[in-house]
Amino acid sequence: MAQFMDVHDGFVGVTKEQLAEAHAADLAIEGDEGVHFERAWLDPDSGKVFCLSSGPSKEAIMRIHERAGHPTDQVYELPIEV
Repeated sequence: MAQFMDVHDGFVGVTKEQLAEAHAADLAIEGDEGVHFERAWLDPDSGKVFCLSSGPSKEAIMRIHERAGHPTDQVYELPIEV
């Protein structure tokens, strides 16, 4: 399975608890697309959220995020790791 990093904007002032709720929404339906959301990071000052996931395609990641209520088109495959 490929790994992906995606970026969300618009999360200014979001708390750790709110990030956990958004992440749980992804986890609840991730199996529908054969993806797994590993971790999420938040910078509440800039409003950026970064999610690490694995799955069959960029589009599958995007569909789950959209269904969970926080769509993004900033999904990047991570084919090289050191």
